[in-house]
Amino acid sequence: MSNRQRPGDGGRASMHLLKMSKSRIFQIGGIMASVFMILLIIFYWDDVGTAHFYLHTAITRIQVTRLPPMMDLNHDRLNSKTSAEERTPSSEADIIQDDLDLTYAENSKGYPKGGNALDTEQTFDAISVPSLEEKLPGFDLGIDYVKTKTDFEWVQNERKQKIRDACTDSSITFSGKNRNFEDIPNKELDHLIVDDRHGIIYCYVPKVACTNWKRIMILLSGSLLNQGTPYHDPLEIPRDLVHNSTSHFTFNKFWKRYGKFSKHLMKVKLKKYTKFLFVRDPFVRLISAFRSKFGIKNEDFYSRFAIPMLQLYANYSDPPSSVNEAFFAGIKPTFVNFIQYLLDPRTEEDMPFNEHWRQVYRLCHPCQINYDFIGKLESLDEDASYLLKLLNVEKFVQFPPSLRNRTVSSWEEDWFSKIPVAWRRKLYELYQPDFVVFGYPKPTSLLFG
Repeated sequence: MSNRQRPGDGGRASMHLLKMSKSRIFQIGGIMASVFMILLIIFYWDDVGTAHFYLHTAITRIQVTRLPPMMDLNHDRLNSKTSAEERTPSSEADIIQDDLDLTYAENSKGYPKGGNALDTEQTFDAISVPSLEEKLPGFDLGIDYVKTKTDFEWVQNERKQKIRDACTDSSITFSGKNRNFEDIPNKELDHLIVDDRHGIIYCYVPKVACTNWKRIMILLSGSLLNQGTPYHDPLEIPRDLVHNSTSHFTFNKFWKRYGKFSKHLMKVKLKKYTKFLFVRDPFVRLISAFRSKFGIKNEDFYSRFAIPMLQLYANYSDPPSSVNEAFFAGIKPTFVNFIQYLLDPRTEEDMPFNEHWRQVYRLCHPCQINYDFIGKLESLDEDASYLLKLLNVEKFVQFPPSLRNRTVSSWEEDWFSKIPVAWRRKLYELYQPDFVVFGYPKPTSLLFG
C-alpha cells in the first residue's frame, strides 16, 4: 500500500488544487482591481475635479469666494484722481514727471512719503501701464463707445486668428514654434497659474498688469488666507505674497505632485479649463521693464544686471557694490546700455532672459496652447471686465480700478531717440514674434526713421 495511492487521496488532492486555483483567482482579481482603480484615478481625476467645480459654481459660489459686492468704480477713480499729484513721491519726480503710464488704485491709499527704497519701488512698479487716453501709432487705444457682446467676440476671434495664422505660417520662424506641448521643458511652464476651483489657467506676463491678475487668481483659488480667512479684496493681498511662487499652483509644480503623469494632466486641464493671458506692445513693455527695474533702487536687479551692464557697456570697471552707493553717485545703466545688453549674444549664453523682458511667446507658448481669451493692456479696463463676465465671477470679484494719467506724446520715439536705427532693427528681429503673433503693428517710424 506504500507505493499505491490510498483511497481518498485523489479527492483530497483535487480539493487542494481547487482551493489553490480559487486563491490564485482571487489574488489575480485583486491585483487587476487595484490596477484598474489606479488607472481610473490617473485618467479621470480631473473629471471629478471638474464636476466639483461645476457644482460649486452652480450652487455655492458665494461660499467659495466670499467676496464683497461690486464697488463703484467711478467713485474710486474720482477719489484717486483728486489726490494723485499729491501722492507722487518727490524723490522720483524726475523719473515719473510727464511719463506716467497708469496708476492702480492700490496707490490711492497713499504714496510713501520719505523715499523709502522698498516703498518707492512698489509705487513705481505699479506705474507700468500705458494711458488709454492716448493712441500709439498703428492701433486704437480708445474706448469711445460701449461694446456689445458681439463686438468683444469679434475682437477675440480676430486676436486668436492672428495667433493661428502666425503659428501655421511657415515663413514666420522662431524658437520652439513647431515643437509639441510634451516637448516643452518643465521649467518653461512656470508662468501658467492654475485655479482648479473655477477651471481657469492664467499665463502671467510681467509688466502687463500681472500683479493684479495674480491677486485675482489668489482670491479665486483661495490659495492664501488672511489670518485664517480668505481675502475679500484683491488689493488687500501684499505685493510680496503676490509674487511669491508658493502663492500659486503652476504647471511646473505638477511634476512633484503627479510625476510622470504630469504632462497628461496638464493636457487634460488645458482642454477643459478657460485659458487667458494679457499682452502689450513689445517695445513699450521693454521701456516699462527698464524704468521699474533700473530707474529706481532695486538691489537685486542692480547686482544681477546693472553691474554687468555698467562694466560691459558704460566703461565702469569697478562700479559701486550697492544700489544705494550707485544712486548716490548718480551711476545708473542707461536705456542704451539696456538695449546693448539685450542685443549682446553673450547675454543668453549665460542665462535666459529675465522674465521681465523675455518674449511672451517664450513665456506662454501660444503655438502649443489654444488660449480662450487674449487681453491687451491697451484695452485693459474693458478686456478685464469682459473676461470676468466670461468666467462667471464678475459678481464676486472685480479687477482693481485704475487711474489714468497723461503721458507724453510719441514717447516711444523719445525713449528710442538715442538708439541707433541699426540696433532698433535688430531689437525688432528679437521681438518680432511677439509683434506678429499678438497683432501689434510693425513700428515703422522707429525702424526706418
